[in-house]
Amino acid sequence: MEQEFDERRSFEIVFGGSPVIKVLDFLLDNREFDYSLTDIAKGAGIGWTTLHQFWSEMVSLGLVRRTRRIGRAELYKLDVNNPLSKKLIEIDFLVSKMMVRKELKRQAIKHAVVA
Repeated sequence: MEQEFDERRSFEIVFGGSPVIKVLDFLLDNREFDYSLTDIAKGAGIGWTTLHQFWSEMVSLGLVRRTRRIGRAELYKLDVNNPLSKKLIEIDFLVSKMMVRKELKRQAIKHAVVA
């Protein structure tokens, strides 16, 4: 029986599927862009109310920063200059690299068995 590739993001696979991890994973993967809180909740796959339970803490830690306002919506993005965010980016890179290696190894074994 063939094992399917796990579609969750690598950061979530390693650190779990809590709402905070899902939001961090979304922001890490999309750090070039800014988003409204509604878009962040949708992108992370969590509820808007759930996001508001911990969002102010993420702002106060400096993990995210407000970039601009469009109408009534405030837009935010990962603050890549924050020391903690920098470490999370490094960890995300290492986790992604590890997951790619694991998948390549799995595919090599699969192809070796088939051949």
